[in-house]
Amino acid sequence: MSEATSVAREQLLADLKAVVSDSEELLKATAGELGERASAARARVQESLRVAKAKLDKLDAEVLERIGDAAKTTDKYVHEHPWGAVGIAAAAGVLVGVLIARR
Repeated sequence: MSEATSVAREQLLADLKAVVSDSEELLKATAGELGERASAARARVQESLRVAKAKLDKLDAEVLERIGDAAKTTDKYVHEHPWGAVGIAAAAGVLVGVLIARR
């Protein structure tokens, strides 16, 4: 997974969590509203929130699992090819140094 995709997924996850939180606050604020239509709407929103929370929890678990897999793969590579890892790190350091020096 590319870094841009990872960042976009994390931002989407944060945005969805904010929507869920705001919806919960709205439900609490309108709890005193009476009426059949308000009760039906509140029930639909609560069910939608329950489903959204379940999906967010599943997505969050998947992201954490992928991060763990990537960390394990990286650790395995570094243990199997220590000098290659040192070379990659050195090349990345040189690249970052060149980019910083250009500014």
